Amino acid sequence: MNIDHVHFYVEDAPFWRDWFIQVLGFQSVSRQTQHHTHREVVKSGAVYFWLSSALTEQSPVADYLQQHPPGIVDVAFQVRDLATAIARALNANATLINFSDQGGSCQISGWGNLRHTLVEVPSMVAAIDEKSAIVEIDHIVLNVAKGELKQAIAFYEQVFGFQRQQSFAIRTDRSALCSQVLTHPHGTIKLPINEPATEGSQIQEFLDLNRGAGIQHLALRTEGIVEAIAHFRQQGLSFLQVPLSYYEQLRQRDGFQLTEAEWSAIASQEILVDWQTDQSPALLLQAFTQPIFSQPTFFFELIERQRYWIGATEKIAQGFGEANFQALFEAIEREQIKRGSLG
Repeated sequence: MNIDHVHFYVEDAPFWRDWFIQVLGFQSVSRQTQHHTHREVVKSGAVYFWLSSALTEQSPVADYLQQHPPGIVDVAFQVRDLATAIARALNANATLINFSDQGGSCQISGWGNLRHTLVEVPSMVAAIDEKSAIVEIDHIVLNVAKGELKQAIAFYEQVFGFQRQQSFAIRTDRSALCSQVLTHPHGTIKLPINEPATEGSQIQEFLDLNRGAGIQHLALRTEGIVEAIAHFRQQGLSFLQVPLSYYEQLRQRDGFQLTEAEWSAIASQEILVDWQTDQSPALLLQAFTQPIFSQPTFFFELIERQRYWIGATEKIAQGFGEANFQALFEAIEREQIKRGSLG
């Protein structure tokens, strides 16, 4: 099971088509006007985004945007056998929204107002265009209400066959969250699910502004994060600030092997760095944008999982660095304080 595409509901689809093209280097694939809705499709590498906006008040996009800010409404999954996937979902009491024999797809209700279109794809090896700065989706993060984390985990395990990977409990003096990373045994999907552990948590702020559970951020994988972020900054993309003290502390961590040139380049682009000294020397590099919509509910992550070799076998850095997760939490918390939403 891999990600086929991600569907955004937005106020102006052509505007966001142009934004993805100009800022993130995507390409326009298609556009369609049907009934009361206009849709644009853009791509970069193996990443496909659908962008829909309403033409009239009868559009489902208009109804959605009356209840929620712009954001992701559908994370579509590729499956090898659609009938088997549907049967599993129904056996787990999932809600089937619609089904198309002709198109080889169906749509299942996900957590909250999120939907998951299942697309039958015999071969699930994604074609990645290495010329693109963004090559694929690394993971998608779902925020759920306090007390719902266990239920959400069970839902994705039972309905889609996800399995548990890492879990985190992130805390500062002001707020906290709990997180469980889910992965699929037969694909590349990674789905971290967060719940607030305190009233002032940034997860709770998201839930309040989004008016319910939803996708907080999506991680776009790149093979050259320093160059990619430098370019995106030139195109006008804003990133979360990382204090210089983070990089000073980085030098003191066990396993620090960055050269002065690498350290300087990473610090200049405010990239978070993590590694697992007991497993591999490969670095996990991450940076996070400011929210892209008017409400601080959705942002992008840029991530590079460096490659390394064990004998003749090429490996890639795995997991989610806890130190990076803590640093991200603190960075978003600083933005909360600026907005006055965290006392």
